[in-house]
Amino acid sequence: MKTYVPTEGEVKKDWHIIDAEGKVLGRVAVEAAKLLRGKHKPQYTPSMDCGDHVIIINAQKARVTGKKMTDKMYYRHSGYPGGLTEISYGEMLERFPERAMSLAIKGMLPHNRLGRKLATNFRVYPGTEHPHVAQNPKPYDVK
Repeated sequence: MKTYVPTEGEVKKDWHIIDAEGKVLGRVAVEAAKLLRGKHKPQYTPSMDCGDHVIIINAQKARVTGKKMTDKMYYRHSGYPGGLTEISYGEMLERFPERAMSLAIKGMLPHNRLGRKLATNFRVYPGTEHPHVAQNPKPYDVK
């Protein structure tokens, strides 16, 4: 018996839309990462991009548990001595409302070429408006 491995053109890519309003940030990110990888499809192949496109709306209204609003920190470094900058989750929501969700999803994807390619297949919007109506995205319910 031979193992079936799909080629790049054989995989049909769907569009899913996730409404993050009132949902926990990490749980939304997990579901988005699964859809991006293609783990919900029977022809899933770990080394291939066989996942779907994901649109996340209302990312600004996603909630976090505990004291993460003030205690969760995001770090970045400029590359210069003393160039470490930190920003709390609450401040991140005020300044860059979609960036926290993007960073959560990217952290759940592989950290290689495939992960960078998969990261181009999702879009995050802070409100309910998005320009992808022509793709007919299917609503996806996060449990």
